[in-house]
Amino acid sequence: MIARILGVLALLWLLGFAVFLATMPAPLVGPRTDAIVVLTGAAGRIDRGLTLLQAHMAKRMLISGVAPEVRPAELAHEYHVSPALFACCVDLGHEAVDTRSNADETADWVRTHGYKTVRLVTSDWHLARARLELVNALDGDATVLGDGVPSSPRYAVLIGEYNKLILRKAALLIGAVT
Repeated sequence: MIARILGVLALLWLLGFAVFLATMPAPLVGPRTDAIVVLTGAAGRIDRGLTLLQAHMAKRMLISGVAPEVRPAELAHEYHVSPALFACCVDLGHEAVDTRSNADETADWVRTHGYKTVRLVTSDWHLARARLELVNALDGDATVLGDGVPSSPRYAVLIGEYNKLILRKAALLIGAVT
């Protein structure tokens, strides 16, 4: 009996993992939002956010999880954009250290600015959990659209992320952690 239960659980996990892989989001085409939020951590994320901002897809952008010593002028230089773009339209969040604190930092920023629509930019494999965390932190105060940056992570990263997603969904479902 226990072997059957474990077998069913393993099968459900495998099916869920297959769905997770098959539904990893692509870059979002379309709607303009009030804000863009980029989570640091992998290549292509900040580039994508700056491209969207320069295309006037939002009024303002937050880069969440930036190291405390990093300054806007340094990022402008590194990403080959005008420092004026950073001065007018980009905020750096220095408080976040993980996905949950990214969500908290972002929710505070969104509420401070009164934004109602947010485009969340992160790696395709990370987007499901990052969006889950941000939607939870915003508690209905804004709509979150996911914009996945294509990547090629190792299977170990994908498995780890899928497991984190399952655990976080379960924790939110039973109300164990907010």
